[in-house]
Amino acid sequence: MASKPDWYERDSRFIAAHQQPACLIDLCLSRGIDSHRLLRGTGLFHADILAGNTLISPEQFLLLIDNAQRLLDADDSSFLFGQRLLPGHHGAASQALALAGNLQQALELLGELRALLAPLLSPRLLLDEHYAYVYWLDSCGAGAQQRFLLEASMTAVVALARQLCGERLPWQFHFTHGQPRYVEQYWVHLGEDLHFNSPYNLLRLPRHYLTRALPQAALTTAVVACQQAREQLLANGPRASLLDCLQRWLLRHVREAPSLERAAAAFAMSPATFKRKLHKHATSYQQQHDQVRLQVALYLYQVKGYSNDQVASHLHFHDATNFRRSFKRWTGVPPSALRRWLTGEV
Repeated sequence: MASKPDWYERDSRFIAAHQQPACLIDLCLSRGIDSHRLLRGTGLFHADILAGNTLISPEQFLLLIDNAQRLLDADDSSFLFGQRLLPGHHGAASQALALAGNLQQALELLGELRALLAPLLSPRLLLDEHYAYVYWLDSCGAGAQQRFLLEASMTAVVALARQLCGERLPWQFHFTHGQPRYVEQYWVHLGEDLHFNSPYNLLRLPRHYLTRALPQAALTTAVVACQQAREQLLANGPRASLLDCLQRWLLRHVREAPSLERAAAAFAMSPATFKRKLHKHATSYQQQHDQVRLQVALYLYQVKGYSNDQVASHLHFHDATNFRRSFKRWTGVPPSALRRWLTGEV
């Protein structure tokens, strides 16, 4: 690999403080939170954010979220933050989202421009014959802030889709965490088709909604805006996080069960340095490897219709029994429960 990393890390400064972080700051200020208390420990000053040229790291953004959660102490804060995020105030990227020809184009753009539009949780779009799935993966070690980010991110997509389509769509929601005590906020801001303690964090929508023409589409302007947003990404730095890049690499090599040593070499690091980098992002190589194998299993079951034996063979397990044991370790449920989970029967 090149000497300059092709990814951003938890401490990389690339997030424009006057964009998504400012949305959270404004929410807090509107509720009477003092800016000095809100920014304490983040290394930020309100005057720097107002200057419009301050870049912050995911680590600083997560500290800001932690402070905001504690000071707001309100069950609706993540959802209200999410409503402010998309299309947002990201210049060309926001314009491209707002003028997309259909919802599929908007969701694909959200994934492509995630360093601008979703820097802390990466959205992934998966399609099968009947449904679209948008699932979310941790980009930078969200830790205790992951639930807040999931609530905000799913709210952002639902609000964007409602704005683009002019109606509330029949989303289904899956969360790996248990049902919270403030579930009524989920009903109000997301919907009632909620499923907790699921193997994955995702939204599901009937696929035909993705290709309906949108009334405000302006395709020529959107194409120009997309190109400008891509140029902005190149100017800002890497387009994806270290964890995004590792997941892509693991997907390419998933049938080979690559070792940590091989992965470290692919990223031009020693195994010890690679482990330290992953630990900094609150994860491990085994966790990332398992997560990617679960992604592939989901795809093979749902899109390809594979059997347990076929999935086990594809993922380089010795037999279906070992695969079932690993699958239950990853998700807490046996593979037989996956289809029921995906169809909302569990």
